[in-house]
Amino acid sequence: MGLTWKQRVFTALLGAAAVSGLTALLLVLVGTMNVLLPPDTKFGIVFDAGSSHTSLFVYQWPANKENDTGIVSQALACQAEGPGISSYASDPARVGESLQGCLEEALALIPKAKHHETPMFLGATAGMRLLSRKNRSQAEDVFAAVSRALGQSPVDFRGAELLTGQDEGAFGWITINYILGLLVKYSFSGEWIRPLEETLVGALDMGGASTQITFVPGGPILDKTAQATFRLYGADHTVYTHSYLCFGRDQALSRVLAELVQVGLRPGAGRGAGPAGALSGPVLPQASTGLLIRHPCYHSGYRGTLALASLYESPCAPAAPPDLSQNLTVEGTGNPGACVEALRKLFNFSSCDGREDCAFAGVYQPPVQGQFYAFSNFYYTFNFLNLTSKPSLSGAKATIWEFCLRPWKLVEASAPPGQDRWLRDYCASGLYILTLLVEGYGFSEETWGGIEFRQQAGGADIGWTLGYMLNLTNLIPAEAPAQGWAQSFGVWVAGVVFVVLTLAATLGAVAVQVFWLQD
Repeated sequence: MGLTWKQRVFTALLGAAAVSGLTALLLVLVGTMNVLLPPDTKFGIVFDAGSSHTSLFVYQWPANKENDTGIVSQALACQAEGPGISSYASDPARVGESLQGCLEEALALIPKAKHHETPMFLGATAGMRLLSRKNRSQAEDVFAAVSRALGQSPVDFRGAELLTGQDEGAFGWITINYILGLLVKYSFSGEWIRPLEETLVGALDMGGASTQITFVPGGPILDKTAQATFRLYGADHTVYTHSYLCFGRDQALSRVLAELVQVGLRPGAGRGAGPAGALSGPVLPQASTGLLIRHPCYHSGYRGTLALASLYESPCAPAAPPDLSQNLTVEGTGNPGACVEALRKLFNFSSCDGREDCAFAGVYQPPVQGQFYAFSNFYYTFNFLNLTSKPSLSGAKATIWEFCLRPWKLVEASAPPGQDRWLRDYCASGLYILTLLVEGYGFSEETWGGIEFRQQAGGADIGWTLGYMLNLTNLIPAEAPAQGWAQSFGVWVAGVVFVVLTLAATLGAVAVQVFWLQD
């Protein structure tokens, strides 16, 4: 006996559901393909423990690296409260407290699941180099206190170390060339490429206690102690680099003041002294305040008092006078010519007479060439003086001299807020930078235009920490990208359609079974 028409409808719906369901299953199995999922993100933390303050930077990069070096970007920058860690030499237990605020910000940014695998480093620079020279035991105590404090955090603390001046210069060079896309960059064709070596730029860094110059010279580096070599993105790089301890801004200006005191205390210094602001101006005894000296690098009308002993705490300072118990009152005379004369006494230029490959103090240096980026105190000083728009060398000199000749009251009245701490020193700092770059490093009117004064580039702060992190990512094994399954859009749409048809046919068959066949 044949099927009724209701039974034939029911059978057809079941068949349609089976065919549609089988088609959807085949599309899922045949239309999928093996794909690489987006790479996981890694994080790293670096403390920059400078002579005047400590900063924290958080960097991130994809787990699948390019040519064994992570594509690193800056995720956080934070300045710790208080002075540099070397200032805690007499009370090292407090150094950990100064770092906690920034560390908490970093931990809040990084997902908790990644804390245990996030490496953290602290690199100390010239401030701790000076403390190590002055009192090695105190320096060790500070590093031990830092390690105890940071070692208690949930991240992978890898230790605190003292960077050499050469490392500081080289890592700064890596940073600026990386963020300018001169080491590796992503091309329009979707590939990572290395730009030409000729496009690499030099780095000029100045902290509070040291300054560094790093660049690729036009010929071979004759002094191998001034050579740094490293491998990044599958390429080897060799640069000239030198660090000058005691030639950072704070130490240099402190040395100038100490030398003025030394000159004024010499027998006969007060007799036949020149006009106000001349280097031969004496240190004058004062009944109530101690000693008085007239400083050519400070603006006329400026007057300040400090403890005489504070000038001789650093190993950079000249020999101290017998009596350090007095206060020193300093009056500004606003004499930029005499100020330059005082600054030049720091350098010992005569040791390089007749040598083209010499900077000062007998230090070997090839002639500068190409473009340079000047950051840290180079930038802070020239930014205040409105000299970051690349004026000529003669124009920069004229601007600084004009500023130095302004009376102190006018300087105070026109200064932007937040500059009180450094306002007195911008004249001396500007003249010091000119002396260092021109008479020291050998920049001329022709090559001066190749210097860019910058604080940031490519969304990252310029300094040694990013270069340090880039170098350290070579030590972290690359992870293979995770694999998954995916479909093309057209196949996915067809699959959805057949799944819907399967459901509709199945529901139709159920309806026929329940309502029609039972009638």
